[in-house]
Amino acid sequence: MDCFVGCGLLAMTKITLNLTPHPMPNLAVVLGSFHKKEVSEMLEEVQKAAAEQGWTITAEAWVPGSIEKPLALKRLLMRADVDAVAVLGIIERGQTKHGLVMAEVVYEAIIQLSLEFMKPVGLGILGPEIDPEQIPPRVRPYARAAALAAMHPVANGEMM
Repeated sequence: MDCFVGCGLLAMTKITLNLTPHPMPNLAVVLGSFHKKEVSEMLEEVQKAAAEQGWTITAEAWVPGSIEKPLALKRLLMRADVDAVAVLGIIERGQTKHGLVMAEVVYEAIIQLSLEFMKPVGLGILGPEIDPEQIPPRVRPYARAAALAAMHPVANGEMM
């Protein structure tokens, strides 16, 4: 497929894209194990959403907590068999603002990695500063939303 890119009429450059898609698109998942029970439930919801959309989950990377997620994400984004990634976890309210600072750094890193590798990443990290009673009703909806957000650009041909 030929595309033309550039700024303005005089800066047009022709590029040719190789559009050989995977038979089924592949989703990877990064998961924080600090809230293992709830995040396992999130994974179940992502598996269900992926199956409904005709996607294969090609990799799961469990890490201790949110601060380790960007490195695991980068490793997955480097893989040719990964089309998109959902990042799941919980940053619960603590007695200090540590969670806010951590979330800001982690979210920024996740966005930068998505842009660097030009692959969509769905962010399904509850919080920061979520209270324990707020977690259960949000586990499945946030996980599903993250998976669908990651899969959407690929499914709609926006990643070409």
